[in-house]
Amino acid sequence: MPVSPVDLAAFGLFLVCWLAYQPLLGVLSKQRGGVINTDMRVIRGAWMRNMVARENRFMDGQLLGHALNSASFFASSNLILIAAAAGALFGGEDTFRSVSALVVIRTASRFLFEFQLALVLVCLARGLLDFIWSIRQMNYCIATVGAVPDSLTPEETARFGDIAARLLNPALSSFNSGIRGYYFAIAAGAWLFGPYAFMTATAGAMVLLLWRQRRSPAAKAISDLRRLIEATPRRAPAPDAPSSSASPQ
Repeated sequence: MPVSPVDLAAFGLFLVCWLAYQPLLGVLSKQRGGVINTDMRVIRGAWMRNMVARENRFMDGQLLGHALNSASFFASSNLILIAAAAGALFGGEDTFRSVSALVVIRTASRFLFEFQLALVLVCLARGLLDFIWSIRQMNYCIATVGAVPDSLTPEETARFGDIAARLLNPALSSFNSGIRGYYFAIAAGAWLFGPYAFMTATAGAMVLLLWRQRRSPAAKAISDLRRLIEATPRRAPAPDAPSSSASPQ
């Protein structure tokens, strides 16, 4: 049975939202207030500059380790979901008959059913690749923290901090992309309940993501913090205090 025009329109809406979300964030970030992803780049840059200026970087290593563990957890969860979706996709005629027997499922043919599952699988697989790349980049960041030398000049401190931020920002941006894959995977799964449910879930995921990026309380607080950081002048690290064991001359 051919795919209905409503199903094609729903799929087209999904592709537009999925592919246009990241460029749309770039446009919104140029406006006043920005978005969380853009504001966090500034905040993480300040973090890395402060990290380089600190004598004890144990706390920074702990924070990076926490972010790494979070990415590893989501990557493992993603693998389980991919395995479940792939099992249903390759279940053949038995899976299609079992699902078609459900009253709430609206799938016109086996081809459409398999395509719907394949779309969920693609969203999850894309998210898994983002998580894997995020984990690799965060490992690079941890190595960078360990490689920063002590007793740097203010100019060297700024340079090392900027380089560390250039590693950390893409790592956590990939993590955010992996999380975003869950939103669109849920929207793709709504196609099983019919094209109108699919369009509603897609539009809802898009609106929810944009609201959280731009209008949520967290977004407003992060935007205020970015402006505060940018308004605070950078200060050179204070010179080390003389050792108390040093004898006066």
